Amino acid sequence: MKNKEFYKKTAKLAVPIMMQNMITIGVNMADNIMVGSLGENALSAVALANQFVNIYQFSCMGLGQGASVLTSRFWGMKNHKALKQTITLTTRICLVLGLLFTVLTLFFPGIVMKIYINDQGVIDEGIRYLKVLSVSCLLMGMSLTYSNFYRSIENAKWPLLSSIFAFFINIFCNYIFIFGKLGAPCMGVAGAALGTLIARIFEFFFICGYLIFFDQKIKYRIKDLFLNCRNLVKEYIQISFPVVISDTLYGFGNSAVSMVMGRIGSQFVSANSITIVTQQLSSVFVQGAAMSSSVVIGHTLGEGNQERARKEGGLFLKMGVWMGAAACVIIIAISGPVISCYNITQETALIAKELMYSMGIIMLFRGANSIMTKGVLRGGGDTRFLMVADVLFLWVASIPLGYLTGVVLHLPAFWVYCFLKIDEVIKCFWCVGRFKSGKWIKKIKG
Repeated sequence: MKNKEFYKKTAKLAVPIMMQNMITIGVNMADNIMVGSLGENALSAVALANQFVNIYQFSCMGLGQGASVLTSRFWGMKNHKALKQTITLTTRICLVLGLLFTVLTLFFPGIVMKIYINDQGVIDEGIRYLKVLSVSCLLMGMSLTYSNFYRSIENAKWPLLSSIFAFFINIFCNYIFIFGKLGAPCMGVAGAALGTLIARIFEFFFICGYLIFFDQKIKYRIKDLFLNCRNLVKEYIQISFPVVISDTLYGFGNSAVSMVMGRIGSQFVSANSITIVTQQLSSVFVQGAAMSSSVVIGHTLGEGNQERARKEGGLFLKMGVWMGAAACVIIIAISGPVISCYNITQETALIAKELMYSMGIIMLFRGANSIMTKGVLRGGGDTRFLMVADVLFLWVASIPLGYLTGVVLHLPAFWVYCFLKIDEVIKCFWCVGRFKSGKWIKKIKG
């Protein structure tokens, strides 16, 4: 593994992804702090409303990452026709999903909020938030999936530029509309949704517009939306659909975890919304390495070099272990200063502190787990195995044990969170075993 080209390629993909994740996290943190200043009802409402939107986000991420398994392999094969067909199929599915979630959040926001919590004050705030945010669903889905296409052809800089501009737009618009600055009305949580909507409109035109009108690597154009893709449908279903199903059901699972938290109480929900940002911040390097490893492995296998792919996978796994350990230290170190930024009660602050420590322990396992599930094994085309791993342990272990410890037994927040995330520990050992077996490398014809 002394090949400098490998490290250059990994860094070229991973660094922009890490920076993009940092920017996204910065937006989320600023949103949380600004919304948190409105009170715990507003903070809980936005956190729970976003859990429903996250189901759609996970679906689109799965759609984009599942498709990128194919596009990265086709890019390695230099099969541009199949690459374009993959983009076309993904776009069509994304449009259908986007319209579905737009209708649900626009016309049934009350029903959505009641799924998570019974507190009417929180529900009312959530309705105001979702009605404005609903329009952004379709735009967000297209931007997410197309960003994955860029990364699969070694162009991670363009999504990064989009995020940088969207960051400033989002923060500026949130400040104006949440608090009613510069002559704008004071909209509260609806202002937070409007700021996000404006940023996503920009992202959509920046990401999708460039690919369709200006990109010269793929040369994908509007006429390609009408390509005949029948010859690729079977392979697309076999490779990409398991990722879509896996990430969608994982999104539903995370949503179910939020339902459990909602049943425990709004203070637990508020505390968790604070810890989520910290978790994202501490795992930004893991996510960057995971997404880049999927592309690197895909390219290597596309070139037909399985032995090199195995060696690269082993190195990525070591990276995941070290990054998970570093994330654990970061979470524990910054827990106090982060919690002090929020306008919350002392009891909520204590719950947040327990969740931080629990999260730190979970990150020890999530590092290797993320590299395997979102990176190496996915890049190898082993998507059906990952679908089982992602869904099975979440629904069989995490959700029932989290409900038992939190709602029935009323254990301390530390233990509740440990059991709510126990699937991360199980998957770590499960997927490392799969990697060592060598069965994760699948053939893709193209």
